[in-house]
Amino acid sequence: MNTIKLSILQTSDIHGHILPKNYRSQEELHLGLGKLSSIIKKEREMNEHVLLIDNGDLIQGTPLTYHFSKKSNEKINPMIKVLNELKYDAAVIGNHEFNYGRHVLNEAVLQSTFPWLSANIISCESNEPLLGKPYMVKSFEGVKIAVLGVTTHYIPNWEDPLNIKGLRFEDALETTKQWVDFIKEKEKPDVMIVSYHGGFERDIETGEPTEQLTGENQAYEICYKVPGIDVLLTGHQHRKISGQLNGVTIVQPSFNGQVIAKIDIILNKENGIKISAKSASLLTMENVKTDQSIVELIRQYEEETIEWLNMPIGEVDGNMEIEDVFELRLKEHPLIEFINKVQMDIAGVSISNTALFHNESPGLPKYITMRDIVANYIYPNTLKVIRVTGLDIKLALERSATYFDLDEHGAIVVNPRFSIPKPQHYNYDMWEGIEYILDISKPVGERVTKLMYNGKSLGLQLEYDVVMNNYRAGGGGDYDMYKGKQVVKEIQIDMTELLANYINEHKTIKAEVNHNWKVIW
Repeated sequence: MNTIKLSILQTSDIHGHILPKNYRSQEELHLGLGKLSSIIKKEREMNEHVLLIDNGDLIQGTPLTYHFSKKSNEKINPMIKVLNELKYDAAVIGNHEFNYGRHVLNEAVLQSTFPWLSANIISCESNEPLLGKPYMVKSFEGVKIAVLGVTTHYIPNWEDPLNIKGLRFEDALETTKQWVDFIKEKEKPDVMIVSYHGGFERDIETGEPTEQLTGENQAYEICYKVPGIDVLLTGHQHRKISGQLNGVTIVQPSFNGQVIAKIDIILNKENGIKISAKSASLLTMENVKTDQSIVELIRQYEEETIEWLNMPIGEVDGNMEIEDVFELRLKEHPLIEFINKVQMDIAGVSISNTALFHNESPGLPKYITMRDIVANYIYPNTLKVIRVTGLDIKLALERSATYFDLDEHGAIVVNPRFSIPKPQHYNYDMWEGIEYILDISKPVGERVTKLMYNGKSLGLQLEYDVVMNNYRAGGGGDYDMYKGKQVVKEIQIDMTELLANYINEHKTIKAEVNHNWKVIW
C-alpha cells in the first residue's frame, strides 16, 4: 500500500466525568468516558492506526473524583483505571491536575500504563521536565509520529503554592518552539503533533484578541510562530473548535466528555513519507450508548460516592434555594451570606468574599445532604486570609463591577467577556463585612459609589485582613491587586468539608441577609 490513514482521537477537560450523569440533579447527560469509550472502540474497528491522547484536566471535577481523592485514595484512581482500560497512548498535565495535591497527581502518573507529557513544567531540583517525559514517539507501518505535551504556564496565578512547590512553569510558546526544533532534528517524525493544555487567545478568523493577552492561552501564536507543527490539540477553554490555522490542523473538544476530537491524516509512502491530506472533526455523544463495561469497571467507586453524597448533614431554617442566578448577583442572597459567614467564622476575620461559581447552582434545600454542598461548591478550594489595603478592596470591587454592562435600552446584562468564549461567572465576587454599592451606570473604574466598614468610610491606606478562596487570593480571575500580598493564615481543609462540618455542628442554619451591598444602574 502506498498510503496509510492515521486517526488521532483527542479528549480534553474530562473533569472526572465517567458516567453520563449530573451528580446534582441525577439527570442523564450526553457526556463522559463511558460514552466516549463506545466511540473509541468503534473508531478502532474502522481503522487499525489510531492514536488516543488526553489533553489534561482529567482527574478533578466531579463528586466521584473528589470522594476518591479525599476519602478513598488507597485504590487505583478511577480515571486512570478507565484510561488504562481504553489503552490511551498519552496524557498531558492540565492545570486542574494539581488541585488535589501533588500526591494524588504522582499516584495517578505511577498507576498509568501510558506516559504523561509536559515539556514546560520543570522540577527546580533536577531542572528537567516534571515527569521526565516532554514528548513521545510512536510508529505505524514505518510512519513515525511525535507528540509533544505542553501546559498553560499561567498555573501559578491560580494554584495553591503548596501544590506546585519546587516547580517552574516556563513559557508554553517558547518551550514549544525549542522542543519542536529538537524533535524534528533528533527524531525526524513524519507527523508532528503538539498537545497543548491551553486555548486560543485570538479569534481564529480575524486574529483579534478575544481576551487579555496574559499568556494563559497561546494557541493562535503557536500556530503562527512555531513552524513544523502538523496538528495542534488544544483544550482548557472548554470550546468546540475544529479546522485549519496557518496550515496547522486544530481541534478543541469541549469539556466533560461531551465531544471527542478526531483528526484524519492520509500519508503517501510512494517517494518518502508525506502528508497528502488532513481533516478535523468533532464527534458528539448524543445518540451514543454508554459502554457498560466501563460502568462495571468503576461500580464500586460510584456506589461509595453515592453513599457519601446521600449523607444527611442538617437543615435550613427559611429559604436558601436559588431561583434566579442573575438576581442573586444584583442583591444579596442567603446562600452567599451563609458561605461568607462560614469563611469569616473559620478564619476569625470580619471581612470575606466569595462567588457563585456556576449558573446551575441550586442553593440549599430544607434538608441538606453532602450532594447539596457539592452541587453549589464545585471546586476543591481552600481558604486564605491575606492582608490588603482599603484601596485593594476598592480595586477588587471595581474588577467585580466589570461583570455587568448596560445594553442599548439601558437594561443591566452580563458583560460578554464573562461568558464568551468561556463562562467565567466565578470571577464576580460578593462581600460580607463591608457595605458597598456598585453603580453600573458609571464608567468602568468608577462604579464603587459607597464603601464603608463598621459604619465609617473604608480607609484606602489602612490594612484589612480578608478571607477568600486560594484561587482568588493568588490573583486568579485578573485580581492582580491580591498578588504578592501577605498571607496571614491558611486553612488547608477543602471548603466543601468546611461547609459540611459547619452545618453538622450547628444542625440548623438560618437563611438570612443583612443587605450590606447592592448593585444599581
